[in-house]
Amino acid sequence: MAPTLTTPHLILKPGTAWSDAWARCLAVAPEAFEDDRVRNLWAAAWQSDGRAVPATSPVDGSPIAGPPRLDSETAQQAVRACLDAHRAWRDVPLAERKARVTATLDALTEHRELLALLLVWEIGKPWRLAQADVDRAIDGVRWYVDGVEPMLADRTPLAGPVSNIASWNYPMSVLIHAMLVQALAGNAVIAKAPTDGGVACLTLACALAVREGIPLTLVSGSGGELSEALVRAPEIGCVSFVGGRDTGARIATAVADLGKRHILEQEGLNTWGIWNFSDWPSLTGVIPKLFDYGKQRCTAYPRFVVQRSLFADFLAAYLPAVRSIRLGHPLAVERPGDPLPELDFGPLINAAKAKELNDQVSEAISRGAVPLHQGALEEGLFLPGQDTSAYLPPVTLLNPPPSSPLHHAEPFGPVDTIVLVDTEAELLAAMNASNGALVATLSTDDPATYARLFPQIRAFKTGHGKPRSRGDRDELFGGFGHSWRGAFVGGELLVRAVTDGPSGERPPGNFPDYHLMP
Repeated sequence: MAPTLTTPHLILKPGTAWSDAWARCLAVAPEAFEDDRVRNLWAAAWQSDGRAVPATSPVDGSPIAGPPRLDSETAQQAVRACLDAHRAWRDVPLAERKARVTATLDALTEHRELLALLLVWEIGKPWRLAQADVDRAIDGVRWYVDGVEPMLADRTPLAGPVSNIASWNYPMSVLIHAMLVQALAGNAVIAKAPTDGGVACLTLACALAVREGIPLTLVSGSGGELSEALVRAPEIGCVSFVGGRDTGARIATAVADLGKRHILEQEGLNTWGIWNFSDWPSLTGVIPKLFDYGKQRCTAYPRFVVQRSLFADFLAAYLPAVRSIRLGHPLAVERPGDPLPELDFGPLINAAKAKELNDQVSEAISRGAVPLHQGALEEGLFLPGQDTSAYLPPVTLLNPPPSSPLHHAEPFGPVDTIVLVDTEAELLAAMNASNGALVATLSTDDPATYARLFPQIRAFKTGHGKPRSRGDRDELFGGFGHSWRGAFVGGELLVRAVTDGPSGERPPGNFPDYHLMP
């Protein structure tokens, strides 16, 4: 039986129930939603096909709409129809493409709060972060609309549509953002809805876009069932993937065999090093921000590599901050008129992930890891009797054993690990434990020490005492080692990655036969 907690004075804020959000979806986009399921979008029409699988919200375990899974044959039909749309769209003048994308952004802005509410229920984002996800998508694409002309100079759309396979954690600011920029550049776009959550939010966003004539395709299904169509089909001009290393490696092998354009963003163990450092108040201030969305981000920092002689000072700065983390139901309030709670994170993506991480923590402790902090669910904000199976309070472990996944892999949850080092060589080895990362940070008082050490840290972005992020607008993004394969993105590189340029062009990226920084 799922665990429950009792906080009698809290209620679900009126108007924010899943049933309220679903009713609003039916009113806004009846073509895309049915009474009990979403539709797939392909061949420029909303299709009542696919096997709708049951799904539950991580927020409280209640039923929500699941993805309507297509079979491989139908997915192939969708890809062929997407190619037809691509051949027509690539000849649409840029001015018209800009106008249609702008109209889409206006529609997304109009329905911003509904899109955010869907993110709360489907993937457990607190209200502040859900709104930020929507806003980053809208603002980011507007930046491209305003400045795309020079990015497209002497460039043409790809020969075939762009296929997107993305994880569930950023449906708007990563997936919808990428899809609209790809379309702005002259490509038709096909995307697979993430299996673990976000299908209703994506469906609504795509419904608003296709009304403006944007050639989007959105289908659901298992990766194994749809991979042949979305990765290997000859009609596909580029594969864009965001997710884990195992799946990414399989896709990388397929696209390399086919010589297909690709953008594969994969996980890495992002690390924060502490060396000859004394500005502890600044570290205390940033720790809670690092727990945003329960560290379910590709740019989260789950590993601290700390100079042993500074460990006591580090704990004095770190522990009060981690004890201040706010956890709970994202829509729970004390009175109907209260604003939604300011939380650092709510649930993990599902109860299975929470159990997996909890088991890994227990096993690591049994094999010698030292628990420095273990939060309690009783400190969170919950409705009376609600299911809390998907919630995991913050945990901090010292020296996880090498046999533990927490030693070498990204936990994708609110679990920090600390490794102590005595030399600069040990510091660099520990910060490079996962053979490549997306971001890293080194906190040191001496600028010369930072300048000497940071080039040896295998992360695409390294901060001096400050966290780095995926970035927006003109900020480039990529990864070293196994954290990234294919073309880098961000700014004009995103447009370059999904268009053709001069003959013999070598895009910046991490490819099997070369690594080229921008």
